[in-house]
Amino acid sequence: MSIRQVVRTLLLAVFLGGVPAGATTQLRVDLSGLAVGADTVVHGVVRRVESRWSGDGMRILTDVEIQVTESLKGQPGSTVLVTQPGGRMGDIGQVVHGLASFAPGEEVVVFLQKRGPRAFRVSDMAQGKFQVKREGKSVLAVPEPTDSRLLDPVTRKPTASALQSLSLDALKAAVREAIGEQAP
Repeated sequence: MSIRQVVRTLLLAVFLGGVPAGATTQLRVDLSGLAVGADTVVHGVVRRVESRWSGDGMRILTDVEIQVTESLKGQPGSTVLVTQPGGRMGDIGQVVHGLASFAPGEEVVVFLQKRGPRAFRVSDMAQGKFQVKREGKSVLAVPEPTDSRLLDPVTRKPTASALQSLSLDALKAAVREAIGEQAP
């Protein structure tokens, strides 16, 4: 390699090393859009979060097992398995910005897309997850914060999330209304 090629390579490395990684960009969705677009909507408790290598050994995937308390749409069974790209295996980690995060014991409402007979992914990345927070008699459904850049679906200009915290009962009622079902 000539000195000129070495200098060019070093300059390119310095230039690219100083460029920040682009954030995930996606269209903003509202609660009705989430409900209608999801194959399944469940209220449940995260039982297990476990990372593993993909079959080809090139990527890390994280499996999230959720014990279903109530199905608001679809017939998922007593548990659902949500698989997301990214995770940590020993000293190696892979991060995919814009995805929902999960913790064992966490109570959630998730909007899901089928990926197989019993496998799912979260609809619209982090926008498809609400954490259920219980404080006294108050039970809130709080949307997952997202590090994605959200775009208005009409103007395609940057915008804030359309999702807001609301009572768990109000969230369930809004989902049922969006999909045209009556409350049980």
